[in-house]
Amino acid sequence: MLVVPGGGLAADLVRDYDRRLGLSDDAAHWMAIMAMDQYGLLLADKIKRGRPVTSLEEAAAVAEEGLLPVMLPYAMLKAEDPLPHSWQVTSDSIAAWIGLRAGVRELVLLKSVDGLYPQEGPFPDPNRKGLLKKITLSQLASWPGVDPILARLLEQNPLGLWIINGARPERLRALFGQGKAKGTRLRA
Repeated sequence: MLVVPGGGLAADLVRDYDRRLGLSDDAAHWMAIMAMDQYGLLLADKIKRGRPVTSLEEAAAVAEEGLLPVMLPYAMLKAEDPLPHSWQVTSDSIAAWIGLRAGVRELVLLKSVDGLYPQEGPFPDPNRKGLLKKITLSQLASWPGVDPILARLLEQNPLGLWIINGARPERLRALFGQGKAKGTRLRA
């Protein structure tokens, strides 16, 4: 297992700076990725066996020790610069890119909602009934509010995807223990 953090409140701060100050795409991109590093350090500190890592080789070594690697993606992304410098790139597509490089078969995105819901407007309403249990890649690619780069990465390199509620730890335990959980599933 490899944890790739989101940007958390630090990324929200970068978005706010961008709105107020009009950052260049390059500055906003790298600042947001540095925010992922900051949140990754926080997670590694709070996860009992968590250890921050900056490369896949380091992640493998940490995992061999029975610890949980938490990727700080800035150095790896800066060295390769594989993704567009745009707000269309989120931690979701960065996690997919790192996962694909690591050879994973499954990607689990932890969100503040249970998964994806039917739409009427541009954003999902988590209070609506009808959580989508399965979604196709073409549906994911056109879903409002979902990182469009994520779908492009998965189209080129299929892997399984789960979108579940990260605020409900029992969902992640169910997924790892039983292979299923309340959430939305994209099959590779």
